[in-house]
Amino acid sequence: MSKYKSDFLNILDERGFIHQCSDFDALDAKLLEGVQSAYIGYDPTGPSLHVGHLYTIMILHWFQQSGHKPISLMGGGTALIPDPTLKDKTRPLLGPDEINKNIESIKSVFSKFVTYNDSETGAVMVNNYDWLSELDYIGFLRDVGGHFTVNRMLTFDSVKTRLERELPMTFIEFNYMILQGYDFVELHRRYGTTLQMGGSDQWGNIINGVELGRKMDRAELFALTAPLLTTTSGAKMGKTEGGAVWLNADQTTPYDYYQYWRNVEDADTARLLKIFTLLPMDEIKKLESLQGQEINEAKKVLAFEATKLCHGEQAATDAQDTAQKTFEQGSVGDDLPSIEIDAARLGEGISVVDLLVETGLASSKGEARRLIKGGGARVNDNKIEAEDQNISTAELTTDNYVKLSSGKKKHALVRVS
Repeated sequence: MSKYKSDFLNILDERGFIHQCSDFDALDAKLLEGVQSAYIGYDPTGPSLHVGHLYTIMILHWFQQSGHKPISLMGGGTALIPDPTLKDKTRPLLGPDEINKNIESIKSVFSKFVTYNDSETGAVMVNNYDWLSELDYIGFLRDVGGHFTVNRMLTFDSVKTRLERELPMTFIEFNYMILQGYDFVELHRRYGTTLQMGGSDQWGNIINGVELGRKMDRAELFALTAPLLTTTSGAKMGKTEGGAVWLNADQTTPYDYYQYWRNVEDADTARLLKIFTLLPMDEIKKLESLQGQEINEAKKVLAFEATKLCHGEQAATDAQDTAQKTFEQGSVGDDLPSIEIDAARLGEGISVVDLLVETGLASSKGEARRLIKGGGARVNDNKIEAEDQNISTAELTTDNYVKLSSGKKKHALVRVS
């Protein structure tokens, strides 16, 4: 039996997206009144979004699939000032040109998950710079600032943590939550938006907007958050030894993206199938029942479906074929990361330490040496015994490449140009 009356909340509940809501019953009823508008905000502080962002983008996807209108709010205005996060350091300030460049870079990502058009349920992308840049400071303080108390703001975890550690918090950061709260008011006025969603770490900021809308416009607004996305072992989802797993192909290749999902912890597989694929729940439940080595089959489905959703079916197929050739057939696939080396340079011999760094299998020479010392570095599947070993044309296979490996799961090819 369904827990809610609205399709949207039932889908989120079944797939594990729900953590907290300002008023479940009232929101459930509101979603039955007709097409509603909801938004999630993204600060364009880099040229690509990552898997952590995809978590909430999928919520926008299901919102639209449930017959409602999703809004992706780009924080072109709020990105100009630092967000008071739970981190110890203030976020670096970005300039308008860099922010606009980042927005252009990440725009294409959203269209893979939601449909932008002029229909009643068509997605909309807006930039809060459009209204924040036009605010009159004195008027804003009078009309908006008066609804916030310092006493309340000091209770938020993002503020308390910094103060308890006696770490500085700038006046700019303190203003961030006021601006974010005002975004909700502005979107309600422009689009009739009644719901803001986000990760659980944004609860305080979202509630600010709900309360501000009630005080300024007597609007009935709602907050809905998803639980913190972590692995079973407690690590933050979407991170690897090499950094974040990006959604843009020029930041994380489709093959590396596929491999990220293929290598998730067994215990996380079913949960991630629910969150990061569009597979029907009946099919996911069948995969969830797999045990032992059979879980690998479920992880292959997860990797393929997640990659198809983000990069297209052909990219997913290519990544799958490469992985199969590399790990199951003992050969290499066309999608394996590779670099080209001048034949004359290879003929003279190149330090294996240098090649591990150049192929991206190690982030530094120190890491490469540690990898070799620990027995995790291989050339053509043979263990590299010494740090001073050189790679030359003698190691070229009949297919004219040298295969380097870091552990059992990370591989790269050195080809001759």
